[in-house]
This record gives sequence, C-alpha cells and structure tokens, in this order.
Amino acid sequence: MEARIFTVDKMQMKMEVVEELNRKGYIEEEIDPTLDLFEEIEKLKKQKNAVILAHYYQEPDIQDIADYIGDSLGLSQEAAKTDADVIVFAGVHFMAETAKILSPQKTVLLPDLKAGCSLADSCPPHLFKKFKEKYPDHVVITYVNCTAELKALSDIVCTSTNAVQIVESLPKDQGIIFGPDRNLGAWVAKKTGRDLVLWNGACMVHEIFSREKITKLKERHPNAKFIAHPECEESVLAMADYIGSTTGLLKYSINSDAQEFIVATESGIIHQMEKANPTKTFIPAPPSNSCACNDCPYMKRNTLEKLYLCLKNGLPEVDVPADIIVAARKPIERMLEISASLGL
Repeated sequence: MEARIFTVDKMQMKMEVVEELNRKGYIEEEIDPTLDLFEEIEKLKKQKNAVILAHYYQEPDIQDIADYIGDSLGLSQEAAKTDADVIVFAGVHFMAETAKILSPQKTVLLPDLKAGCSLADSCPPHLFKKFKEKYPDHVVITYVNCTAELKALSDIVCTSTNAVQIVESLPKDQGIIFGPDRNLGAWVAKKTGRDLVLWNGACMVHEIFSREKITKLKERHPNAKFIAHPECEESVLAMADYIGSTTGLLKYSINSDAQEFIVATESGIIHQMEKANPTKTFIPAPPSNSCACNDCPYMKRNTLEKLYLCLKNGLPEVDVPADIIVAARKPIERMLEISASLGL
C-alpha cells in the first residue's frame, strides 16, 4: 500500500512540474542567497558531464560561465561535436532544438522554455508548406532561426555567416525559396545577384532600429563605424560601414583601427566586444521606441539563476519527435558540410 501511495505521490509531483513548466517555462525554486552560483554551476557541470553553450545575446553572467559562446553556426558546430552527456543551451528554443537534432542521444536543457523567437513565430510550418508547394522546382533554404518542423521542410539550412556562400553553391539557374527572414533574404539576393522567393518574416529586434536616430547618433560620433546585422531593414543596412553576422561584427570590431562603433544588433554582443577591445567604445544603435538599447526579450528570459536550477533539476528538457529529427537533420548536416568545405 505504501509503495502505491508513493507512486501516486510521484505521479502527482510530475504532473505539477509539467503544469508549472507549461505555465511559467521554468521551475521556480528558492535559492540560498549565500550560494556562489558560478561555483555551484561548475560543480554540477562536472557531476553531470554537462556543457553550457551560450549565444552572444545572453546576459554577461551567462556568457562568462559558458563553455562556448558563439553565433548560430558556431553553436550548431559545437553541438554536433561535443562529448558531453548533457547540453545546457543558453539561447532560445530553436537553438536547443537544433542541438537535439544534431545530438539526439544527449539530454538538451533550456533554462526557460518560453525563450522563443519572434522570427521563428513569423513562419508557421503549415503555412510555409503551402507556400513551398507553389514552387515545386525550387530548393528551399531556411535560416536557422526557425522551428524544427520548418527545418524538416527544407533542403538546406543556413546562418547569417554562411547564407551568401550557400546560395552561391547552387547552380545559377536553380530557383530558390528563402525564409523565414525577408531582410536577410533581400540582403543575400543583393549580394549574390540571385532572384530569391522570400517568405515575409522578420525579427522584432532587428526591425526596430530607427534610421533617423542612427543618423543623429552618427552626427554626434563622426568617427564611429556603424556596423549592422543583415536581419536589419534595408534602409538601415544602407548606412552601414560593415554588415555581418554576430561573429562577423565581433571580428570586425577587433580588426578595425576605429575606436568607436555604433552597433545595430542585439546589445548582448557588446559584452564580448568590450572584453576583446577594452580601449574601444561601443554604442548600441537606438531603436524607434523609448528604450535606450535593443534587447531581445526572449534571449533575456534566461538568467544565471534559471540556468543553475535547470542544471540542478535536469529540467526543462527540450525534445524533438523522432521523425522530425530525421527530416531536419539532413538540411542542417548539408549546411555544416558546405560550411566545412568553405572553411567557415
């Protein structure tokens, strides 16, 4: 009888945990304020053979505790080759899905399940499938910032680092559908001279920059280089001294002789820019709203506290259906193969 009661209690506890994860996206638990979270996380990593992969847009504390920091391409490459049993993905949901697709035998954790992506949300797979059916002879290239289901409908996945090279790797007479980011797609089309069929999606973070405010900021800082991510609108990109992925922007800031930079992407990258260039000044490009900087609300859902609890409890865990893993893995692996052959 006691064993049965214990089983019922465990089932009830599991249901309550699932409900909390569905409601909040994470398990709320009081943390001893005297704990050194950096030290505790390091202990848990060793105990569980875990690795922390963090995107450049995460808060500075998370970047500083991560085993690897990078953009979408680098994170995908790292997820594919890690020997860890547990991957804690400090990023957003589609990134954790990509890690699970590449390493299905591993446990993949995400500090907050509600760390989503406005760009991924702008392209529902069932609608994209109908869109794709209008162009049966076209190759489908999807930006990695999309759901696992959308990747499963693709021929090749790309990132902002390799999108131009992947398009150029296809025959010039090959029709191409590019989604879900229309701004990145338009920039790639301009760079390659190719006629791409674009899905009408966008990232809320990169669409909010104000051309008027940036112009005024450039007037106050005439020697500053204006650098921008290709997810920005064309009117903003037209002003840029350099356009590139987050890794590209970071490398440009390191290699440039300029001492001031106006940065048009999510402000989290500035932490790495300042660490690599302590004598240089980095100014977040102003958005069109009243906020002083441009933060992704989804990326910033992850905190050091949530990361600690996630690693401690082994939840929230990200899973992907087996059939989606099989279908989505092919276009991701094709991207990795092309990138490797080009030395990216």
